[in-house]
Amino acid sequence: MDAAAFFSLFQGYSLAYDDLILLPSYVDFGVGDVSLNTKVTRSLSLALPFMSSPMDTVTESKLAIALALEGGLGVIHYNFPPDRQAEEVAKVKRYKNGFITEPYTLSPMQTIDDAAALNEKHGYTTIPITHDGSPHGQLVGLLTKFDYSHRLHKGRKIHERMRALGEIPVARHDELIENNELSLHLANLMLLEKRGIVLPVIDAQGNLEYLVTRTDLEKREAYPFASLDAKKQLLVGAAVETHPTARERIRKLVQAGVDVLVFDTSQGYSLFELNLLQETKEQYPHLQLVAGNVVTAEAAEKLIAAGADAVRVGMGIGSICTTQEVCAAGRGQATAVYACAATSAQYGVPVIADGGISKISHITTALGLGAACVMMGSLFACTDEAPGEMVLEDGVQLKKYRGMASPEALAAGGAKRYSLEKERVRVPEGVAGKVLSRGSIHSWVPLLAAGVRQGLQKLGARSVTTLQQALTSGAIGIERRSEGAKREGGVHDLY
Repeated sequence: MDAAAFFSLFQGYSLAYDDLILLPSYVDFGVGDVSLNTKVTRSLSLALPFMSSPMDTVTESKLAIALALEGGLGVIHYNFPPDRQAEEVAKVKRYKNGFITEPYTLSPMQTIDDAAALNEKHGYTTIPITHDGSPHGQLVGLLTKFDYSHRLHKGRKIHERMRALGEIPVARHDELIENNELSLHLANLMLLEKRGIVLPVIDAQGNLEYLVTRTDLEKREAYPFASLDAKKQLLVGAAVETHPTARERIRKLVQAGVDVLVFDTSQGYSLFELNLLQETKEQYPHLQLVAGNVVTAEAAEKLIAAGADAVRVGMGIGSICTTQEVCAAGRGQATAVYACAATSAQYGVPVIADGGISKISHITTALGLGAACVMMGSLFACTDEAPGEMVLEDGVQLKKYRGMASPEALAAGGAKRYSLEKERVRVPEGVAGKVLSRGSIHSWVPLLAAGVRQGLQKLGARSVTTLQQALTSGAIGIERRSEGAKREGGVHDLY
């Protein structure tokens, strides 16, 4: 059946992604011809339909930078004070492609033990030394793996073993300006010319601004699909609560240069979100606003009328979310995405499918049901760039991942998202756990994107746009999957 007939037949059923299958169509192009370019809001486009969830074990500036470089969009969580969240946004906007903006640094009075610990934890063998140990303090030297032995120099001060400022290659900011912009090309040329391991870039006062490393010289040379604004800065989103305190947070985020605001609450169809949405759009008409979370066409339509530039869909379907189990409220994500997308499309407003994505096929299904973009938590929490702590269990590398309604996250500030901050008794709507480590965003995201391209090619869609057009025209065939079909569609009957 086409989508309209299918969901009409299953009206009253709450269907998940795995409850249905999209039928393949005629193909006359290769996988490499498929474009994943999409509109994430009314005015913003991305090369990849990927957003990261604003969770405190998923998105801070490090992941937001890496995801934007790959063509997606990171949304920084608000379990921070407003000033700290704004600084995380500013870090993304300050980022220069190929330049490390927040290097790990130590002070001359720290010990070789501190350097060894930094090396063991993060793998850094060359460490800039600033007078106070801060990332942007006055540069006084450099400590490399060739300058010390942890066994022989244990307990000694770094200044005894470091290379002083006059012994290391350094570039001044003004030396790297080309066409009125800081040039990675010039920095790389200088790094090669001076035969350095790293090239610290300092300002006129001698303060460390950036670091260019030899190992990053080639891999950071170009990210052709990076998500950029008109000033060639990386795009970044930030989440805000739907409470009066959000007004001050929004003001600071706007000052920091945020591109997208995401109203982050488990139940977005509320009087306060509608009022705050309208007020924010009137005050900052240039700002792109993502409203939600909702799961019904009625709610999506009301948010759009209040000024939403995109609608975020999903309630209680994340891998660490128990809202449906606790509150008996929510909806199967396949049903929710289709219902909201069908309505939002009439107004030219994209839908972001948030949650329920545990494998590549779910991304393709969400796009096939009308979503312009998917928001993922666990599939990004597993990366090196996510802020969750790395742990080793039974020889397996894992990363900690927690729902924003888990007891730990509620205590850290997540209670605002669930309107529980004033409640003496709180029933958690989420859990904490661990996910299998998948390495860097820069290797993981291309893998996800390749899988989605393969899916679109089999559906006969050259792009996300043509897939959505096929959905609207009825060209996409959909069938309900039996339990037997689900088993048959996976790996089976192997010894």
